[in-house]
Amino acid sequence: MTDYLSTGTLPDDYRDLALTVRDFARQVVAPVAAKHDEEHSFPYEVVAGMAEMGLFGLPFPEEYGGMGGDYFALCLALEELGKIDQSVAITLEAGVSLGAMPIFRFGNDRQKQQWLPQLTSGRALAAFGLTEPGAGSDAGGTRTTAVLDGGDWIINGSKQFITNSGTDITRLVTVTAVTGQADGKKEISTILVPTDTPGFTAEPAYNKVGWNASDTHPLSFTDVRVPQENLLGERGRGYANFLRILDEGRIAIAALAVGAAQGCVEESVRYAKERAAFGQAIGRNQAIAFKIARMEARAHAARTAYYDAAALMLAGKPFKKQASIAKLIASEAAMDNARDATQIFGGYGFMNEYAVARHYRDSKILEIGEGTTEVQLMLIGRELGL
Repeated sequence: MTDYLSTGTLPDDYRDLALTVRDFARQVVAPVAAKHDEEHSFPYEVVAGMAEMGLFGLPFPEEYGGMGGDYFALCLALEELGKIDQSVAITLEAGVSLGAMPIFRFGNDRQKQQWLPQLTSGRALAAFGLTEPGAGSDAGGTRTTAVLDGGDWIINGSKQFITNSGTDITRLVTVTAVTGQADGKKEISTILVPTDTPGFTAEPAYNKVGWNASDTHPLSFTDVRVPQENLLGERGRGYANFLRILDEGRIAIAALAVGAAQGCVEESVRYAKERAAFGQAIGRNQAIAFKIARMEARAHAARTAYYDAAALMLAGKPFKKQASIAKLIASEAAMDNARDATQIFGGYGFMNEYAVARHYRDSKILEIGEGTTEVQLMLIGRELGL
């Protein structure tokens, strides 16, 4: 993979994967994207197709039902899906990097054997329960609690903006909760909560600006009782472990955002060649050509940034700063390109049946989810010693 950064050529296995997912996105995802967006419906048939291809198991070992690939392979798949439909891409991203990855990174053998084969196959989804009405980037605001009662945890509280948390195939939510005090601060641990546990409720889905085919719910926990052994990782390390997951996830979100940015380029190039005004294709006008050229430059720079972060991660080197840089650059590229593509399409760009309109609505959340732009700037500054 690192060879690509200098030669511009992906190794064959990565290239073949990207092309396979590209064909799937064009042939399976694209024909139903507008319908699911309009109906705010979860694309079960598309998810089943991704599961059959093994996409949910891309970065996991074969012993857990995975494909034996790596995180960069996941990113390539997300980029190709993101070109066509961000809702589908975020369903895969959240299912893998937020749903299954915490169990793979921090689970014990029993937890891995119980949950990973279901999740890597795509037959089941897991969600990542971190954000609350008063807590997200600020761990100190966490109010959900988990108290030991005999051999069980009793969980009470709520979460919000949780992806993949209310589908018919959602089987598990990994939840951060306050489990005590340590050195005068909240002790935050992570607990696995099967969705059929009494007291767990996925509240009605949100009515969102974009990502309308992605499943997103607030969650409530009312005296939810799960076994003590459902603790994921070391007690008191829940938030620290989730920070690691978020660092990785920012690379994946950057890949998705690059796909969105590149999708806007491709749509704009096609339209600029077809649409005539004042006796010629609008792409022959320098104002349009330069706008699209700048869009391409943004996508290229953002892709290089996430490739770099992924290379460091896979090499076992520090990558926190590079992940934040990639997420920052790519999310802004997606939003800027969506705005410019909408302008190029003119009135058609304001019509929801056009892909650029969906990208315009969808891309804003890329500057918010998994750490806002401001959080990325804060993290980059910290890594610089400021």
